[in-house]
Amino acid sequence: MARQPDDKTAAKSKSDDAALIRELALLLDETNLTEIEIERAGLRVRVARNISIAAYVPPGVQPAATASADAPAPVDVADLAKHPGAVPSPMVGTAYWASEPGAKPFIEVGAKVSIGQTLLIIEAMKTMNQIPSPRAGTVTQILVEDGQPVEFGEPLVIIE
Repeated sequence: MARQPDDKTAAKSKSDDAALIRELALLLDETNLTEIEIERAGLRVRVARNISIAAYVPPGVQPAATASADAPAPVDVADLAKHPGAVPSPMVGTAYWASEPGAKPFIEVGAKVSIGQTLLIIEAMKTMNQIPSPRAGTVTQILVEDGQPVEFGEPLVIIE
């Protein structure tokens, strides 16, 4: 005969589940990820957050914070992703400019690169992944900061 869980066991299970969800939410904040999913002992938990980056500004209205005449116009990340020289991130992780802190960066703006040359390193799941240049050319923009979390498909570098 199958034994039914008693009230104490059910309450402990619910508090364990809530603690797990809190832990995952904290991990999202600490790593700047937008989503995390785990499966353990038949329990599957997915925690995600929506981050809205763009704000609606009616046409013809210039917000006071960006009204400076000498400030450059903001560049839309979606536009950069469509750039023919954009090198997208092949994975989610943290981008690094150099092989170790304080070392010379792999590339700089204006540097000439060849096919297969390492542009950046992306750390994913404690593994350092070298990101090779898909084409030869000149680096015109580096779109990520050293140590910045990146998403799959996010443009990293522009090579022309």
